[in-house]
Amino acid sequence: MAQWIGYMVSIRCIDDVGTFQGEIISATNTLITLTKAFNNGFPCPENEVKIRADHIVDLKLIDKQTDSTVERSTVTIAKPVAKRAGRTHSTSESHNISLNNRFSMPNLGQPKSKPIDIEVKHTADTASNSFKNNTPNKKEKSKGKWVKGWKDEECFGSPMDQNNISKDFDFEKNLALFNKQAIWDELNAQKPDVVRHTDNKRTTKYRHDENVIATLPTSYRQITVPKQDFCEYVTDDGLIIPSVSRVLRKKLWEVAERVGLTWEKRIELIGRAATEISIQLLGGGHRLNPHNTHQWPTVVVLCGPHKQGAAGVNTARQLASQGVRTIVYTVSSEASCIKKEIALYSLTKSKLFNDISDLPNTTDLIIVALCEDTENPKHYPLLSEWVNRNRAPILALDPPTSGTPGIVPKFSLLPVLPLPHSSSNGKLYLCNLGFPVDIFNEVGIKYKSPFGPKFVIPLHPKDD
Repeated sequence: MAQWIGYMVSIRCIDDVGTFQGEIISATNTLITLTKAFNNGFPCPENEVKIRADHIVDLKLIDKQTDSTVERSTVTIAKPVAKRAGRTHSTSESHNISLNNRFSMPNLGQPKSKPIDIEVKHTADTASNSFKNNTPNKKEKSKGKWVKGWKDEECFGSPMDQNNISKDFDFEKNLALFNKQAIWDELNAQKPDVVRHTDNKRTTKYRHDENVIATLPTSYRQITVPKQDFCEYVTDDGLIIPSVSRVLRKKLWEVAERVGLTWEKRIELIGRAATEISIQLLGGGHRLNPHNTHQWPTVVVLCGPHKQGAAGVNTARQLASQGVRTIVYTVSSEASCIKKEIALYSLTKSKLFNDISDLPNTTDLIIVALCEDTENPKHYPLLSEWVNRNRAPILALDPPTSGTPGIVPKFSLLPVLPLPHSSSNGKLYLCNLGFPVDIFNEVGIKYKSPFGPKFVIPLHPKDD
């Protein structure tokens, strides 16, 4: 076996081992050692590969190769190339790359292998590799080895010389190829009649805050009264609130008084609701900020000698507890229903006047609690004149249905259920006094609370 040392060999082994090619450097009856070996066409990482004789299925010796005995053969391999201008598909060009096979067959009855010339066809897959291989390096740039038209040829497939351009580019012809209106007309012509009819009707353009389909607000009725002869109101949520008569409202107060919801308890809730609305009218946290002392709000409360007047004094006391500057004017402080509230208000160290001349010329808010709900509410002309001179917003507490004579409030606060108020009372707000449902049932009112998460809700006139 020593005479074959230095020869190239191709050894086919059992299936799980594969085929080896390499140069024999050692050979015995049981073992062959190869160098520069290939396994199934891939170089082996080891310098030497040893193959046992019992693993060999077939063995072919390849004679040493000399340049004079080299023969050539050609194999065609597809190599993509980029599209050129004016072509509708990728084309191929061929060039030869010579790879001289280093293996030669000995004279053992087998034909000698030929070195292979690989004819490579350019395709789109190898265009990037061709561009990379042909890109001049920095040295070539510095030596001025740029070839004229090279960049155009690499990008467009051919040099872009001015002489090759025979005519100007026709922009109008190419724009006609992208006639969008014609495309849309063709698509619309393919629609069914129903779809075309719908598209033709949709001519009105809507803003982002408008509905495409006109709808009426949904209304719900969850409060009913025994006899509905008056107007109705609706909340922001679409709940219908019926108005009640003076007689039915008086029965409601009597039942509440009997079960323990006395006037003193109700007046605290009315004052709480009036305080909440007043703070919002004053600007809320912007005006009541401790660091905003130069714009601290002032509220004037006008109170009559009755329960509505007592509610006004209670509101002034609760506003004072929030830090608001309050001034209370009372028509008479001797009425029994108002004495207790005035005594509590005096503990706040806020101002209490009985003379109109002591009232300020300007204020931030005026709360009016001058008149009870009677057929002919009392008129206070001097107070009305002072109120009208001020431009501050006016909040009325449970005013008469016909309004306060000489004074037109911007807002009015009503307890539990509204009376049929006229438009002279401004925008109406309804406050919750926490009446149990059995109180309403006893006077014949089917009631379910419309307040939800709020303590005060606005009311709007219901359109018939």
